[in-house]
Amino acid sequence: MLKGISLSVAQGEFITLLGSSGCGKTTTLRIIAGLESPDTGRVLLEGKDVTQTPPNRRDVNTVFQNYALFPHMTVAANVAYSLKLKKRPKAEIEQAVRDALELVQLTGYEKRMPNELSGGQRQRVAIARAVVNRPKVLLLDEPLGALDLQLRRQMQQELKALQKSLGITFIYITHDQEEALNMSDRIVVMREGRFEQIGTPSEVYDLPKTSYVARFVGTANILKATVQSVENGVAKLQCSGGCGMVQTLHYPLTAGQEISLAVRSEQIEFSNAPDACGIPATVSEKSFAGGMLRIALRLSDGSEVVASRHGIDLPVKIGEQVMLTWQAFHAVPVDLEAPHE
Repeated sequence: MLKGISLSVAQGEFITLLGSSGCGKTTTLRIIAGLESPDTGRVLLEGKDVTQTPPNRRDVNTVFQNYALFPHMTVAANVAYSLKLKKRPKAEIEQAVRDALELVQLTGYEKRMPNELSGGQRQRVAIARAVVNRPKVLLLDEPLGALDLQLRRQMQQELKALQKSLGITFIYITHDQEEALNMSDRIVVMREGRFEQIGTPSEVYDLPKTSYVARFVGTANILKATVQSVENGVAKLQCSGGCGMVQTLHYPLTAGQEISLAVRSEQIEFSNAPDACGIPATVSEKSFAGGMLRIALRLSDGSEVVASRHGIDLPVKIGEQVMLTWQAFHAVPVDLEAPHE
């Protein structure tokens, strides 16, 4: 169930709804498409209220994860289907189909059947069919979810380039944060039917507003801290049995205030300086995957912090005592606003 959401999307924008299963992404898309009706509120397209307009009259098309191609039709017939329903001239349809297939790099595949195509090719046909009549908005519901990782990354680049060349507004659904960060002009992080945060990829990643966003987009450590003092735009914190720092340029922190702090795993540093402002920790685990070394560390209060580095190893051993630090500008206070009820 959606709860009081409001979103404005600019013409030609690539915006992604990002969230876990059941958060309301697909319901939002179906309301925009006209496949579901909202209990309250309106859907406006170029300023016109289309809330009660049937899906086939909204100038909005949808691409689904399962492609939804007609198995008994050729590639050309699949792409031409909507134009034939509109009774466009034959020559116009043929030219539009050629142009659409060229856009998705499938020139020469006109006579193939869907069962003769790979997963990536079938998805390209579905996209060509959706853009052939140049809708004002293209909705994409996990369109790359069924593809393998390598093809998925290739299609991410192709989809973004296609969107830029067409100038069509894309509203994209995914639960894959890497996909959202790579492709979007803006990201809408959803949680339990609400918009948790809306911003550019860098805003959502570097300046998360809540601990949920910090953890869901990338890998962030959430630390409880008490502000000890604020001086020259930097707050000194008592944090997990040690000391930490955070810039206060965008955050009006005061001495004695209790806050939650997000620090990305790649921003955690190790210090040998005896007077360093840091947190004592014990190395509990080291693992390597995807080109990154993951180091799990246990704090004195029993909580865990994760540090990550490019490369296969670092000269710290399991069981070793270390001092964790970070640059003040790499720490972000989160959950400063009242949480959702």
